[in-house]
Amino acid sequence: MTRRLVDYKKLSHELAALLIETYPYGYGDEDIIAFKNANGEYVEAVEIRTDDCLYLVKISKSLANFISNFEDTIEKELESKPEPILEEVDASEMEKEMNAETDFEEDSDFD
Repeated sequence: MTRRLVDYKKLSHELAALLIETYPYGYGDEDIIAFKNANGEYVEAVEIRTDDCLYLVKISKSLANFISNFEDTIEKELESKPEPILEEVDASEMEKEMNAETDFEEDSDFD
């Protein structure tokens, strides 16, 4: 199983959702994994697992805010994306328009 140390800001939407699902009410002391990284720096992280990878998400002051505001943030992102504009057209109207364009094209050939 692959292990990755990541900052929560670099999580994909799917992993961020998994983080929220794993810690819906935040994380506690028992959830924190503490270790020294390759540079000898002390790191604290929480764990999320997928089928093929174990992610250690670095804890920072803003991680708790991220977890508590996740749903609001996602809703705002979804609201800000414009929906495609589709126009309903009656098939007979569309056929008339198509015929009108064809008639115009035929007339222009006789110039």
